[in-house]
Amino acid sequence: MSRHEPQALDPAIVEQAIEWLVRLRFNQADEQTQRTFEHWLQQCPEHVLAWQRVETLGDEFAGVPAQLARQTLSGTHHGMRRRESLKLLGLLATVSTAAWLGRDYTPVPAMLAQQRSSTGEQRRFQLDDGSLIQLNSDSAVDSDFDAQRRLIILRRGEIIVNVGADRHSPQARPFWVQSRDGIMRAQSSRFLARELDDGTLVSAQEGSVTVFLGSSQTPASRSVQAGSQLLFSSSGTRMFRDNGLDLWSWGDGVISACNMRLNDFIVELSRYRPGVLRCAEEVADLRVSGTFQLADNDQVLALVAQSLHLNIDYRTRYWVTVTAAT
Repeated sequence: MSRHEPQALDPAIVEQAIEWLVRLRFNQADEQTQRTFEHWLQQCPEHVLAWQRVETLGDEFAGVPAQLARQTLSGTHHGMRRRESLKLLGLLATVSTAAWLGRDYTPVPAMLAQQRSSTGEQRRFQLDDGSLIQLNSDSAVDSDFDAQRRLIILRRGEIIVNVGADRHSPQARPFWVQSRDGIMRAQSSRFLARELDDGTLVSAQEGSVTVFLGSSQTPASRSVQAGSQLLFSSSGTRMFRDNGLDLWSWGDGVISACNMRLNDFIVELSRYRPGVLRCAEEVADLRVSGTFQLADNDQVLALVAQSLHLNIDYRTRYWVTVTAAT
């Protein structure tokens, strides 16, 4: 198996991982549940891999009522029989796995993309036209070049693009990036594109990027100039709320924050490690400032804990909670 070929997983293990996702998302996990989950996670490497993949579903379950999710697992709703309960769980698993593989806007799974990165990994590669692409953690892209245009398809995650001069082509071809929410045309630029839950974020550092909503090249809705950013979906555009994160810092292998809420910082840091990383509600509004190396995010946690007088509770490497110091 090559370094970038995805490992096939037993569907039964994937189902177990999805069931754990539902349990942990919709129920207050007591110590016994946590211990049982951790035991399952550590039984074999395939469980860890399945959990890493399935936890990226995350908000795919946001539209499922919590009570329904609990009843699906327990089969207690008005005497629901176990067969009915398993059938409903299977439906959730089928829908969620389809979303996991298809990511809504494309029939080609992100896990089969030409270029991809694993959780915690940043990669860079150069295209034939001279363009340089950087992949953030857990990201995937395809490229589709022809005589008329250059196209990058963002399957998942986040990229930084340095558009090449396309010197080997008789004339410089337009450079496009397609995301789930629309199409971006870059004008000799350096820009960032990131898939978020509520849209695609585009930020320009040099040159400009023209944004077209949806899948057709309709009249441009917005032009993003150097030093600005925009969040867009197929239904519209809006300004991106600055939460204190330096959007570009990961390209240098760091996470840089200025007066950023601790909870937002922890959510961002969790992108770079497998498993569950969260902070307790009582410390969520504390503020973080600084620049930290992503290569060792355990060290990042230690530095933040020392600075803000916090406790880092490692139940396992895959279950970490930031709490107030006792």
